[in-house]
Order: sequence, then C-alpha cells, then structure tokens
Amino acid sequence: MSAATHKRPVIIGVTGGSGSGKTSVSRAIFDSLNGHSLLMIQEDSYYKNQDDISFDERVKVNYDHPNAFDTDLLIEQLGDLLEWKAIDIPVYDYVQHTRSKQTVHVEPKEVIIVEGILVLNDPRLRDLMDIKIFVDTDDDIRIIRRIQRDIEERGRSLQSVIDQYLSTVKPMYHQFIEPTKRYADIIVPEGGENQVAIDILVTKVRDIISKTNVND
Repeated sequence: MSAATHKRPVIIGVTGGSGSGKTSVSRAIFDSLNGHSLLMIQEDSYYKNQDDISFDERVKVNYDHPNAFDTDLLIEQLGDLLEWKAIDIPVYDYVQHTRSKQTVHVEPKEVIIVEGILVLNDPRLRDLMDIKIFVDTDDDIRIIRRIQRDIEERGRSLQSVIDQYLSTVKPMYHQFIEPTKRYADIIVPEGGENQVAIDILVTKVRDIISKTNVND
C-alpha cells in the first residue's frame, strides 16, 4: 500500500480522565463504522520503556505525567500510517511497569482512533487529528471505574489504586488533562452511555470519510 494510491486516513483523537469512559466511546465509534477499515490505538501502549531502572523505581513513576509517554514514537508511527506504511505497536506490561518484548504488527486503515489521557496535550499530535473528542465525567465516577479496572485487569491492590489516584492521577488530571478540553471539537458528557453524542460523532466521521473520498 502507498499514499499515492490511497486517500489520507482519518484520525480521531479521544481523551478524558482515567475512567471517564473514553475507551467505551472509542469502541462505540469503532463498532458503528461498519463498512470501513478501522484501527484503534491506545496511548497506554506508548508508555516509555523502563528496563534501565529497578522495579521499585518504576512503581514510583508518575504515569499520568506527559513525560511518562513516548509521544515521539506515537507521532512517528501515526505519520507512517498516514503514508500507508505498517507499524509495530509496543506492548506495555502493567504488572512489571515497563514495555514488554512483544509488539503488535498493524497495517494502515481508513480510520484511526487514538485514545488516551493525554492525546490532546501535544500540539504535534493534535495537528494530525481530524476530530478531537473530550469525554467529560465526574471525578467520583472515574475513581470507582479506575478501582474496578486496576484490581480486576491489572492486578493492583485497592490501597495502591487509592494512593496512586490521590498522589498523581487526580492532580495530573487537573494540571494536564482537563485543560486540553479547550482543544476538543466535541465534548461528550458521561462517556459511552451518551448514545446521542456517539450517533452525532459517527455521522460526522462518515461525513469526513465521504468528503475525503470525493476530494481524492
């Protein structure tokens, strides 16, 4: 595949605080766009490799700070996808707090959904996006969702989740994530349960795809 023979992929950025429902919104858009080739990329896959520091040091890292992410690699790989080049996405090990040895080989698609807490923070990343979405959900709902996810899916203890939320997740949300709401084209209250907003988003994405086809 090459950029010369394909239209430019549509990139959708979906952000919001941890537990906001941004993954549910992304999945709802993904599932609604039948008939198009789609790819979903999670920013969490681009946490930096930390093999050079001890496990105890990794545990103390602020994973909600922009410096925790290898944003340069994410931008580079999105650039490759825009040129219809395949990429190998990193796989992050949440138990070991570092990048695993595996990667996921991904072919370019018509629509690319990029989901994560800081995908609207870097202007270089924002500039690649055709639609920017902020999922806005109350703090109390987000912490409950985060507790359930981290205990069930990531093997964390209740106390560790609470400690991390109070020490880094909540303050980083107000310092870095919530301010990116100003860059959003669409703000979705209450995440994946807002079917009206999701229907509007899907209609907009279809419209952009249609216009791209006409222009090409």
